[in-house]
Order: sequence, then structure tokens, then C-alpha cells
Amino acid sequence: MRTMKTDTQLQSDVIAELAWEPSIHSEEIGVEAKDGVVTLAGHVGTYSEKLAAERAAMHVVGVKALAVEIDVRLVGHNARTDGDIARTVENVLQWTTCLPRMQSR
Repeated sequence: MRTMKTDTQLQSDVIAELAWEPSIHSEEIGVEAKDGVVTLAGHVGTYSEKLAAERAAMHVVGVKALAVEIDVRLVGHNARTDGDIARTVENVLQWTTCLPRMQSR
């Protein structure tokens, strides 16, 4: 018979898994566990770090579901203004579609 982990054990195991993963700054991520549902909350510097935290948490035995409340706060050369994002979207659309170019009004 397999025993279920307590919420405290599950939380501890997820915290340890996050700390073990070198691509994650685990001190910026809080972990809660309730009935097999783990919530990750906090702030990270990149989207890849957020995804790595999600993957790491899901590797822990006993995690049934994951709620992610992690904000990505881009810093330095990764930070983007709304104008930067708009130009990037326009470029991607031009590169990947056959739609005619919109004329400025």
C-alpha cells in the first residue's frame, strides 16, 4: 500500500527539487501544497526559468496538479517596451504570413 505524502512533505520535496535545478533562482519562488495541488508563486527573470520551475515541480512524486502564479520580470537587455513588442509582432507576421501589408492611415 502506497502512503500519500503530507502537504508539508510535498512542499518540502518541491522546494528541494527547485533548489537542485541550477537554472532556477529558487529563493524567488514560494511553494504551497494542498491535497497534491502545488502552487508556485513569486518572480523570476526569464520565461525559461518559469518553465524550468514548472517542469521541476511536476517531476516530484505526489504532485497531482500545478497552479503557477509566477511573474516574469525581464531585466537588462531582456526588458521590452510596448513599442519593442509591437515591432516584433509586426516582423513575425511579415515573415510568417502571406497577408498583404497594412497601409498607415
